[in-house]
Amino acid sequence: MSKSAYQHLVAWKRARRLVRQVYDLTDAFPLQEQYGLTAQIRRASTSVPLNIAESNGRLTVGVWQQFLGYARGSLLELESALILAFDLKYVTREQLQPIGERIALVIKPINGLLRASTTGFPTKKFPVNR
Repeated sequence: MSKSAYQHLVAWKRARRLVRQVYDLTDAFPLQEQYGLTAQIRRASTSVPLNIAESNGRLTVGVWQQFLGYARGSLLELESALILAFDLKYVTREQLQPIGERIALVIKPINGLLRASTTGFPTKKFPVNR
């Protein structure tokens, strides 16, 4: 499989690593949460790189921004769900810290892409496969 343009984006690379961290963490969640909070946390984490990839396949700036916004929203959903997991004593503060740091590392380039696209991102450099 050849590398698509989105695979070169820092945000996508970092989000991919985040998914692995989340899956490793949620492996230890209680079995009764398999279809509840565990599934929700995993869906939110996988949504991030998937939406970044999907944004890259869009042909207009507005729709590209929309999918980057979905990725950003999924990061915040993930963060919130992990706080709930902490409240329920499924994870410790020490377990959450590296994932919180990874979330911050992922959201930063997404914010940068969004900011660049609203401040006159040059059309010829628009990061879409054409």
